[in-house]
Amino acid sequence: MRQLDAPELKELLLKCWMTHDGMWFLHCLQECGIEKTNRINLAAIRSLAQIEVKRVVQALGLPPANSPEGLRELADGMFNVAKGDFMDFAYHFTPTGTLRFDMKGCFAHDGMKRLGVLDQYQCGIFYRVQCWFDALGLKYRVTPEVTQCMMPAQGQCFREYEFSFPSPQAAS
Repeated sequence: MRQLDAPELKELLLKCWMTHDGMWFLHCLQECGIEKTNRINLAAIRSLAQIEVKRVVQALGLPPANSPEGLRELADGMFNVAKGDFMDFAYHFTPTGTLRFDMKGCFAHDGMKRLGVLDQYQCGIFYRVQCWFDALGLKYRVTPEVTQCMMPAQGQCFREYEFSFPSPQAAS
């Protein structure tokens, strides 16, 4: 038997997790319809994200994300754990400290299109990230504020998060 190295194991586990997520969505959709499935899916994402971000922060020994530097470490740490090679997106910080995500392709978009519910699907991808921020008590503004998939109408998908950090004097 061949042993998997750490990157191969991570990729396999993430693919299996996302397949489970997709199968859960499919069976819920068949049983409950899209409106209820969206509602349950978003509730499950929020519950997961609150636990997930705290576990990863603790496991990696990340500093508090109460500064631009801390936020960068958080983003790098979270995506080091939660992003697979098949997840075709990039993120970067602008010179003003805004966190920008650009989706080149999206496995959720592709799955919802195959299921025929893309026009009704409420995106869970960015919602998960926002739930990480919420769980850590971060203050931010997101642009654009959308819940539907942007790909069909705009041919692209992105989000920008502008954060408000406490002033150094307030922390003293």
